[in-house]
Amino acid sequence: MSTLRERMADYGFESNIDYGYHVRCVLSQPTRQVPALNVEGDSGRRKTAFASALASALDYSQRVYHDFTQQYEPPPKVIPPPSKDEDGREEPPIPAFERVMSDACAFSEGEKTILILDQLQGADFREHIRLYEFLTNAEWHFRDATFSANPYNLLVLLISEEPLYHSLQKASFSAWVPKASVGESDYEPADFGLGPEANELMEHLGALFRELGVQPTPSEFRRLLNDIQHNVRTPDQLTHSIYGWTEGIDRTLLLADRVQQRIQDLMPVLEEYVGIEHVELRSL
Repeated sequence: MSTLRERMADYGFESNIDYGYHVRCVLSQPTRQVPALNVEGDSGRRKTAFASALASALDYSQRVYHDFTQQYEPPPKVIPPPSKDEDGREEPPIPAFERVMSDACAFSEGEKTILILDQLQGADFREHIRLYEFLTNAEWHFRDATFSANPYNLLVLLISEEPLYHSLQKASFSAWVPKASVGESDYEPADFGLGPEANELMEHLGALFRELGVQPTPSEFRRLLNDIQHNVRTPDQLTHSIYGWTEGIDRTLLLADRVQQRIQDLMPVLEEYVGIEHVELRSL
């Protein structure tokens, strides 16, 4: 059976971190609180990609999404007649955020539901407080209505480019999603079906990526090895392939003199592995 990391890669988010442990910690708490994962990390939309892939990998039947920085609400597929109160006054339309919360509560009554609340830094501070209260008592209040969620069917993902309200953060499990791939050890030739003849090349590549502070994911490293085998012939070309395939590379660091010198030193090892023959052209 595939791991959560492998399933998330199938849905477009590849990482050397298996977030299965994080999810187990969130879902195994013996409380009636709505489980929530606080998705932290470097700025950018990688956290959104993580949340989307996680929702697909967990195979929750219902997915509800809201972006607090969205300027314009999409038009409804069906335009309902304006609602009126008992005195005949027209009530204002329900804001998108309120619809999302009530939908998530309704879906969770009978189906596994994941609620993704993105770009929470764009929400009013009072919404952070309301969300904290929702996580703790599984009830969402809007106007005169109360919507109840089933904590056993609902998982909330919180994404923000700024720190969450303290109590809201304490009510959720935090997971860090780095902008670059990270790992604890170098790859081995056998990881990619290679023999011992690739040992020296792999060792040099491992040292290079430690210098860069990243470790490519398996698919990124496999693409780089393909370039080394078929395309790379100069240090400049190797630099382009490293940057081209590896997410989160610091380009300034990659072009720094000490890293470029390491790439220069790697070239004889690469050439020996690939078997490049040097032909010197002499003037006649």
